[in-house]
Amino acid sequence: MGKLKLYGDFTKKDWLDVFGVEENQIPLSCIIHGEWNHEENLNLWKDTLKEELWLPKWNTVIGKYEGKNIGFANVYGSPIAAMITHQFASAGTNQFIQTGYFGGLSFDVTYGDILIVSEAEMKDGASHWYLPNRKTVKSDEQLLNATIDYCEKKGYSYAVGSVLSTSAILLETQELISEWGLNGHLGVDMETATTLAVAKRFDKKAIGLLNLSDHLMVGDTLYSYTKERELIEAETDEKIRDVALYLSLISNKLK
Repeated sequence: MGKLKLYGDFTKKDWLDVFGVEENQIPLSCIIHGEWNHEENLNLWKDTLKEELWLPKWNTVIGKYEGKNIGFANVYGSPIAAMITHQFASAGTNQFIQTGYFGGLSFDVTYGDILIVSEAEMKDGASHWYLPNRKTVKSDEQLLNATIDYCEKKGYSYAVGSVLSTSAILLETQELISEWGLNGHLGVDMETATTLAVAKRFDKKAIGLLNLSDHLMVGDTLYSYTKERELIEAETDEKIRDVALYLSLISNKLK
C-alpha cells in the first residue's frame, strides 16, 4: 500500500483533482466575504460572474468578469475562511480580498467608510496555525496602495488601519473593546487575520476591505439597526464590491 496523503500534504495537482477542474479554470483573484446570510450574496455574484460559471462546494462561485477568472466565497468565521483560502491558494489563486463587516473601535471611523485593513491581530483561532509565533499579519503593500489610489480616484470615503480578528463576537464587552481600541485597532472582525495569514503562508497577496456594521464605541450593536444604517451599509457594500472587482482585474499587474 502506498503512503497516504492527508490535506497538509496535498500538492497543487491534488487540489485541482479535488475541484475536478483544469489549472486555467482557477481564479486569479478570490473575494472572501464574511457574512452569515449567504444566499443573497451568492445570487448577486452568480449574476456578476455568470460567464463560464462553475460552482465548487462551500458557498463558492467561480466565473469570468471582463475576461478574468474571479472567485467569490461566502464564509463565516475563521475556519471556513481558512478552508477556502487554503484550497484556492494551493490550487493557484494569487490574490485574496477579504470583504465583510467590522465593529467600530475608534471615532476615526464612521458609517459609510471603507476600512482598508493595513494589519490584523491574530485572535481568530486559525491564523496562528499558518503563521506560528506571530501576533499580527499585514495586508500586501501593493494592494494597499492600489486600493487607496482607487478610493481617492472614485471619491470613496475610507480609513486605513488595523483590526483585531476574533471568533467569539458575542463575548465582547465594553472593557474588551476599550482595550482593543487603546491598542490602536480601528475595528474588530472575524475573518481578516485568517485570510491574510493563510495567503501569507502560501506567498500570495491579500487585503481586507471592511464595512462598518456596528459602531461598538458608541454602543451600537448588530441588533440595534436603523433604516439609515441599513441604507448606508448597502451603499458601502456596493462600493466595496467595485473596489474588489477593480483589484481583481489588475491582479496580474501587481508583482
